[in-house]
Amino acid sequence: MAKLGHLPNITAPDSILTRRKRIPTPKLAALFRNSKSSLIFARRYFLLLLLACSSLAHAQWKESLPGWNYEFPKDHGSHSGFKTEWWYFTGNVRTQEGVEFGYQLTFFRQGIIDPGTVIPKSRFIQRDIKFAHFAVSDISSKRFRHFQKLSRGAYGEAGFDDGDRLAWIENWSCERMGEHSFRLKAADTGIALDLILESPLAPVIHGGNGISQKSEGLGRASHYYSLTRMETKGSIEIDGTKHMLTGKTWFDHEWATNQLAANQTGWDWFSLQLEDGNDLMLFQIRTKEGGRDPYSSGTFVSQTGGSQKIEFADFDLVPIDWWTSPHTKARYPVAWKISIPSRKLDLTIRARFQDQELAAQPFSYWEGAVGADGTHDGRPVKGQGYLEMTGYSGRIVGMQAQ
Repeated sequence: MAKLGHLPNITAPDSILTRRKRIPTPKLAALFRNSKSSLIFARRYFLLLLLACSSLAHAQWKESLPGWNYEFPKDHGSHSGFKTEWWYFTGNVRTQEGVEFGYQLTFFRQGIIDPGTVIPKSRFIQRDIKFAHFAVSDISSKRFRHFQKLSRGAYGEAGFDDGDRLAWIENWSCERMGEHSFRLKAADTGIALDLILESPLAPVIHGGNGISQKSEGLGRASHYYSLTRMETKGSIEIDGTKHMLTGKTWFDHEWATNQLAANQTGWDWFSLQLEDGNDLMLFQIRTKEGGRDPYSSGTFVSQTGGSQKIEFADFDLVPIDWWTSPHTKARYPVAWKISIPSRKLDLTIRARFQDQELAAQPFSYWEGAVGADGTHDGRPVKGQGYLEMTGYSGRIVGMQAQ
């Protein structure tokens, strides 16, 4: 789903820009050269400059419009003409001893200076902010670890599209190994992940006519595809002990220039891999009135990779159990009933454990490993996947319209 709110809110008055949209080289830079705290001051000053330049009077960002023609592997890369983009990996893996983990590794690109704006040549003035999340759910111990990084990428420490390296921020990276295969690496306090992902199937395109519509109006959409069942192998190192892993990964790639509508407060997004070989993506956008927005939808993916759009009227989604976060006091539905009569599919979805909340800035959200149990075509079926829930801990900064 469009995880459009995971990015810092980068806005400023239009009056900070000149009419020609030319951004002057900062004169204060000279003041930093002789300061003992130059690095700290420079970072703070130029970050503020970047933030101030993010809301352009006549920003020339592309919109997600009908008719987009996907090209692979080209579209695995960055689309810098759009304001927001993310590469989103979630997976369920296990060790040779049967110890289970869930993981999330996400790279975000948030445009702050549109391609039509002339900027001076400077390391400190960048066209986008790089942002990333890394989380691991230890299912057996019910321990959730999460980390985040933010960078301008002024010295190459973060960026996009460097040959086969699609996205990186310091020691977290996504590298394309083949047409639809990747290598992921991430390490932080006490934990390191190194995975190879390979998809036996072609990408699944969500929505219709090249876009996934999120609210009413031209351009209030995204370009959105997934690799839903990537064979995954590699290693995880926890507190100095290394384990070999195998499992399945779901990859979402989405880019857009848009916002949630003013009456939309958040979303609940499911990615499910069923043991009968079928996959399901489903999301509902919640409204301020407490209902489900009519642009809520999904995609059913068959064993052979064929897909069918799930429309708003095709599914029912009902929460059946709740958990209150001790970190943010947000109350999340951690178990759900899904019913899709046209597919003869009925599932109960439950969190593998409840505390999988990324309590972070600029806002918190729940994203974690889930299990599925139910029936499909009258036969028992189980599955695994990931669930994301936003907007329960407050306004979605950077995405929510006023």
